[in-house]
Amino acid sequence: MIIEGLVKYRYLDLFSGFFSMARMHARRRGKSGSKKPISRLPPSWLKVTPEEVEALVVKYAREGYPPSLIGVILRDRHGIPLVKQVTGKTIKQILEENDVKPKIPEDLMNLLERARRMRIHLEKNRADKYNRHRLQLVEAKIHRLVKYYKRIGELPKDWEPKLIYTYK
Repeated sequence: MIIEGLVKYRYLDLFSGFFSMARMHARRRGKSGSKKPISRLPPSWLKVTPEEVEALVVKYAREGYPPSLIGVILRDRHGIPLVKQVTGKTIKQILEENDVKPKIPEDLMNLLERARRMRIHLEKNRADKYNRHRLQLVEAKIHRLVKYYKRIGELPKDWEPKLIYTYK
């Protein structure tokens, strides 16, 4: 039977009952990540107006906070569970409307910073072959993301990151 074969090769996630994909550079599977609320309407106990939420988002963006941290601050300090429920727009859309969107997407910026720290480490520890390989994996992710963001228009077509390993 096909199901037995899938279970044998661990393609079927037994706990959730559907096929799950593995990580990019590891063979493991995971269920990490938060679950969104079922309702798309703002909670009845929330007394903040959409204009106030947008003003807070712009204020924190001008202070230099990235979009993901803005969401965490709004949740923890102001009790706003999801910006999209209240305003009907995502944090990124609000930042675009007010011209405070970061030039480089946040996930790409985090990977570039990780690669920079790894290069500094490898300059001091030249024999660290394990982290040299990890740097190759991080730079492969950077290359893949850059290609995607150029295709959808988030980055200019001529933008290139500084990478040790070349990917063409």
